[in-house]
Amino acid sequence: MNNLEILLNKYAELVVKVGVNIQPGQVLIVHSPIETAELARAIVSHAYEAGAKYVMVEWDDDAVTRARFEKAADDSFDFYPQWQADAMVRFAEEGGAILHIKVPNPDLYQGIDSGKVSRAVKAAAVARKEYSKYTRSSKISWSLIKAPTRAWADKVFADLPEEKRIEAMWEAIFRMVRVYEDDPVAAWREHIRQLKTRQNLLNAKRYKSLRYRAPGTDIRVSLPEGHLWRGGGGENEKGIYFVANMPTEEVYTMPHRLGVNGTVKSTLPLNLNGRLIEGITMTFQDGKVVSYDAESGKEHLASLLDTDDGASYLGEIALVPHDSPISNMNRIFYNTGIDENASCHFALGSAYPVNLEGGTKLAPEQLLERGANVSLTHVDFMIGCAELDIDGELPDGKLEPVFRKGNWAY
Repeated sequence: MNNLEILLNKYAELVVKVGVNIQPGQVLIVHSPIETAELARAIVSHAYEAGAKYVMVEWDDDAVTRARFEKAADDSFDFYPQWQADAMVRFAEEGGAILHIKVPNPDLYQGIDSGKVSRAVKAAAVARKEYSKYTRSSKISWSLIKAPTRAWADKVFADLPEEKRIEAMWEAIFRMVRVYEDDPVAAWREHIRQLKTRQNLLNAKRYKSLRYRAPGTDIRVSLPEGHLWRGGGGENEKGIYFVANMPTEEVYTMPHRLGVNGTVKSTLPLNLNGRLIEGITMTFQDGKVVSYDAESGKEHLASLLDTDDGASYLGEIALVPHDSPISNMNRIFYNTGIDENASCHFALGSAYPVNLEGGTKLAPEQLLERGANVSLTHVDFMIGCAELDIDGELPDGKLEPVFRKGNWAY
């Protein structure tokens, strides 16, 4: 084995044992771009070694995806095969696990009508609404991981010679997921322990609201009664611990959907399903976006907000210190799964029911009554920076520092 093969196998073992935490007799779906086939094969091998009953790989190809938006009939973009959505529900009912090597091409839809992409995304979300309940409520184990593709590496490492970019991307990914450690699985267990310590501290505070202030940002976010902070990972309905995002550096909770007031400005570009949005500014009143702008990609932001009523409300707030491993790489990755772990962030759209006491047992109407947002979409955007200050409102109304100059105040 060469050094890359050794590291790939360590990475594959890590995502099988810690990410989806495959159990004997379990079925696993691996969703992989064709370009990341070598990693997918290693994952399949380690999954079977861990006792998986069956592993299915679903391949994704940018050229195939783009061909649809260039040449398909107009009614294609309002269609998603219901049989495929139904199959995913059956898969979840039987306790399967799913792992996505999620690497959206930042420029995939350049020159494509934004409306076509938005319609296709919404059609898929509507068809997969029942299945999404299994992931949003952590009923099954699922995990999102990263691996280099040529288009992504060319975007992120454009300052390097072309022949060095894939190698640089692998190095960055291995660093952020701790593969360079002698025992990555043990390193992740210690990392999760540290995130849980922070999570428990925040849950003990029982903040009523958080106030964010930074250049272009001045916003107050109320927290619903019974909100729960989470970090690292969590247990599925069978009590199996999994990590939904690798890497992860955040602790997160839900805001009260009607309790967000003020203006927020994004600090990193947002890659929205292969469409870039930069310099987002949004003003919220009683939870809802009442005005918005963007330095580029405003039409993509507009289509996101138009997904459904819930898309104009927040579903998640997450805290990530500016002085953290990914942030300290000082590079924009144009991949929300990474950039959100370099920066405090908000998410438009659906809340995670696991962030509310008893939330996983509530119907959508009951979640809304408790202050949780419900939507077909969930899109994170980054707001953290070295100038961000956050104050927490304690149950007695007193304020205390939570973040100062982008980092934890305690």
